[in-house]
Amino acid sequence: MTDHQGISDLLQERGIQPSAQRVAIARHVLRTDGHPTADEVLAQVRRSFPMVSRATVYNTLKLFVAKGLLRTCQFEGGVTVYDANVGRHHHFIDAATGEIHDVPWEALDVRGAEELAGFQVDSWMVVMRGRRRDDPGA
Repeated sequence: MTDHQGISDLLQERGIQPSAQRVAIARHVLRTDGHPTADEVLAQVRRSFPMVSRATVYNTLKLFVAKGLLRTCQFEGGVTVYDANVGRHHHFIDAATGEIHDVPWEALDVRGAEELAGFQVDSWMVVMRGRRRDDPGA
């Protein structure tokens, strides 16, 4: 099975018609460990598919989120990023680089989040900020 075919099959399994543009977008955003913004996805996809439009990328990302292939996260400054890791996990933001790293859910022991007084908690995650220990400038 080719890479293109595998992505097409994945999209079809989620009820998404696998157009050439959607496959090109999926090839980038579903195979990255990063947390790209829509504009970063657009720039990356245009390297191999220069005719893709901004509206197509934004609409496709929105569709992928609706179908459970991606999730969105908003961090400081209201910037929305897309995360292909849709399982439960936390995030660590490197203050030196701005990179966002996934942290396994079980790495943290947080208690009482679901029972927070005065709130109905539907979901939650911890966002940590700091520097990687191997950062020579830290």
